[in-house]
Amino acid sequence: MQEAKCAYIIIIMAVYWCTEVIPLAVTSLMPVVFFPLLGVQSSKSVCLQYLNDTNMLFVGGLIVAISVEQWNLHKRIALRVLLILGVKPALLMLGFMIVTAFLSMWISNTATTAMMVPIVQAVLEQMDNTEYDVTMMEQATGQTNTVIELQEKNVSDPTSVQVISNGQVPDDPRSSEEKKMKKRICKGMTLCVCYAASIGGTATLTGTGPNMVLKGQMNQLYPNNNDIVNFASWFGFAFPNMILMLVLAWLWLQCSFMGLNFKKSWGCGTERTAKEKAAYNVLKAEMKKLGPISYAEFNVLIMFVLLVLLWFSRHPGFVKGWASRLFPDGEKYITDSVPAVFIALLLFILPATKPKFVGWNSSMSDPEQTEEDIKKPFLPAPLLDWNVVQRKMPWSIVLLLGGGFALADASANSGLSAWLGHQMTPLGSIPPWAIATVLSLIIAVFTECTSNVATATLFLPVFSSMAESVKIHPLYVMLPGTLSASFAFMLPVATPPNAIVFSYGHIRVLDMVRSGIVMNIIGVFCVTLAINTWGRPLFELDTFPTWANSTTNQ
Repeated sequence: MQEAKCAYIIIIMAVYWCTEVIPLAVTSLMPVVFFPLLGVQSSKSVCLQYLNDTNMLFVGGLIVAISVEQWNLHKRIALRVLLILGVKPALLMLGFMIVTAFLSMWISNTATTAMMVPIVQAVLEQMDNTEYDVTMMEQATGQTNTVIELQEKNVSDPTSVQVISNGQVPDDPRSSEEKKMKKRICKGMTLCVCYAASIGGTATLTGTGPNMVLKGQMNQLYPNNNDIVNFASWFGFAFPNMILMLVLAWLWLQCSFMGLNFKKSWGCGTERTAKEKAAYNVLKAEMKKLGPISYAEFNVLIMFVLLVLLWFSRHPGFVKGWASRLFPDGEKYITDSVPAVFIALLLFILPATKPKFVGWNSSMSDPEQTEEDIKKPFLPAPLLDWNVVQRKMPWSIVLLLGGGFALADASANSGLSAWLGHQMTPLGSIPPWAIATVLSLIIAVFTECTSNVATATLFLPVFSSMAESVKIHPLYVMLPGTLSASFAFMLPVATPPNAIVFSYGHIRVLDMVRSGIVMNIIGVFCVTLAINTWGRPLFELDTFPTWANSTTNQ
């Protein structure tokens, strides 16, 4: 009976999440009301799920990301990389993709896209304008020659274009072709940003919602899994996968929007055209606007690097991490959320300007001290202000994750997971790799019309119970499922980065669908490859682990 009640609520929430009749975050609050009312779980145990360890990790990561945004550090990194990589069309696109993917590993995908698209816009516009100027100049110098050429042609070929009597050359038929090409390049350059943001988010544990869902569900469903999914192990699995996907996505966008003309797009050894110079100048000018690196930016950068180092070295797996070396029983007590929140605390403490060390007395007795100096507060402002965090923090996702954990917990405790797993025993006859691939495809399609986090939340508990019944490693189906939840490439509504890019108006829905279908196929291919090659030794996917026996967990 309990299973049915639990399933009823999950189905209602699934419908609400897919149709978005009420905001996603509000739907996520439904377990708090209905699980206690229907006697599925006590209010106390439901509410505990909303800010658990995984959610704190997410909050800490987001606060650090907000500080990076606040001080415009991400823009500086982006421009610096683009200036290094160069501005040939193919390289420019690769540059935009690398920068976007790298930033969205650490910052929210939405913020990265919102920052990158205007840069792409500016570069493209400048290239357009320059091209127009150059063509005008060329026309001015080349007009007389063209007239003569055309007259010569007319003698030999009567069908060719007639010269208008006043010596004007009719519109070059190439220009309409060029306009089409320009439009295509525009589409490709803007599309590559939202795709790269989605791909980049998958590479780190805090990069995007579904990854956090996986971590939370693993801790929920298998309490003694000895921290198999942590920052370092996830990075080792998902980062190579991200690189592979980025390269394939770049080749695909090159093919479909620019054509594979290597000489033109790589231009090895050719002189820089005016267009490329223009693009370079835009980036240079943007960089100048930022000015030299400030004290605050430097501090944020150091904090950010420190956080990443702490995450990687906490429990690297092949050596003892700092958690177990410095603290007794550290690996039992300390998870990835500790360094995240620690750095978040530091950001509210460290000063944003160089502190001035002045003797108290001298400043009081010095009559020359200007009024402004006296008015200045003695303590400098910190790197982060709570109001900023409050404004920029995506609270809805925090609630969404919490609601998902509450669902997973209830479905495990009410016996719904066990029942579902029992229904799926016939799947044992299918080879595991086929199961994983098919499930990835299903999720990749489903996530196009539902929020990524909601998709992962609904499917992962089902996958885990299925894996238990078929006796394969739970991560063997949960990892591809998690990654596929981020493959929302086809529709503008699928994920915020797509919506941002779409709102700039270069792209029609059809363009996105056409590129997106291939992107989904690339994604599923890469994930299947990853899970069957380097994923196996990393998570020991060939064995059915002892912690996954549901009987021992109860």
